[in-house]
Amino acid sequence: MFSILTPPNLLRKWLAQGIKRTIWTVADRTGICTRIFVSDCRQAPRKTLGVVHYFSSSCSLCAKTRSIQKKKNLSEKKLTRYFVDHRRVTLVAGSGGKGACTFHSEPRKEWGGPDGGNGGDGGNIVIKVDKQVKSLSMVSPVYRGKDGESGGSKNCYGRNASPTYIRVPVGTILKENGKIVADLSRQNQEYVAVYGGAGGKGNRFFLSNENRAPTKTTPAEQGQERILHLELRTMAHAGLVGFPNAGKSSLLRAISNAKPAVAAYPFTTLNPHVGIVQYRDHEQVAVADIPGIIRGAHLNRGLGVSFLRHIERCRFLLFVLDLSAPEPWAQLQDLRFELEQYDPGLSRRPQAIVANKMDLPEAQVNLATLRGHVTQRVIPVSALTGQNVEELILHLRELYDGYLQVEEGAGTGAEAAKS
Repeated sequence: MFSILTPPNLLRKWLAQGIKRTIWTVADRTGICTRIFVSDCRQAPRKTLGVVHYFSSSCSLCAKTRSIQKKKNLSEKKLTRYFVDHRRVTLVAGSGGKGACTFHSEPRKEWGGPDGGNGGDGGNIVIKVDKQVKSLSMVSPVYRGKDGESGGSKNCYGRNASPTYIRVPVGTILKENGKIVADLSRQNQEYVAVYGGAGGKGNRFFLSNENRAPTKTTPAEQGQERILHLELRTMAHAGLVGFPNAGKSSLLRAISNAKPAVAAYPFTTLNPHVGIVQYRDHEQVAVADIPGIIRGAHLNRGLGVSFLRHIERCRFLLFVLDLSAPEPWAQLQDLRFELEQYDPGLSRRPQAIVANKMDLPEAQVNLATLRGHVTQRVIPVSALTGQNVEELILHLRELYDGYLQVEEGAGTGAEAAKS
């Protein structure tokens, strides 16, 4: 690209002098710029009127040096702007097209008869699962379907409107008036939320032997209207459950490829993170970092219900306890109480107890006391140093294999019942 640097007043001067034909001759060319002389061709000895400088922006000496901008990692605070796990959506389907009331008109056909076509149907609104979508942040609060086209003369029917698709992540639940109407947990699963209105009938539809010239048409129907609540529940096999600052995010980074935000100071993770634990036989186990639960979470204190609903999808639980805190066994009792109050039976799912922060000196004393208070298996680990993380990964696989056996047994029993 070239940019001209000729002053405007110089151009006006040339135009005022009546110069209409000019000869552009290159004076010299360098790596930096090109200077061009503007001459008047009317005079015998060519008179130089001025010099126009053309600078090249593609030249390495003229262009600005631009450094390659690397994509920065979003902080935990900025991630909350993009991750949305609940939406209230108003859906209005498209209305049908009008039916036409026309009569055939053609030379030498005085009684051509009615030829008004029917209107097209309105467009439905369909909610579809797309695994590439990870949040409900792109879902708009209001959707309106497309209207069908009206019918025309010569028996032309109106075109049906195309459906409107709303793409949601895997694990989205649709609620209406507090009741679950659909559970979208499979890829490409669809749910027709509202149906478009039927198109009106044209007068050709009412043609009969008794009425050879009907003028009756039917109006188009309005599309359905509905208000739905969309909730996203994290899809994972295992859930890390614990109080804030128990080290769940650090533990998830240690056992999987997830990179949730961690820091040397206490803070609470604001959104669930899912990491994939990969094994040598190419089996993959999804582990979710459920944000910190506080006491009274089942009463919706803090963000309690928003956090607890993600645990409903997890098939087995890993209770993460901070062994450096006094009485860590009390943390376990409080966590089970919150889960049981939110959903009876939730705390009795297959589980393991993870004693975290074993690198601290006071954790060794609390570990022996904790094992005396519980009957379940306790796995001492340190997410900071990676101590005993291998044992946790192996036990996680045992829980996963047990879950698969239960699913296979349930599937075999269902097939036997059908037969």
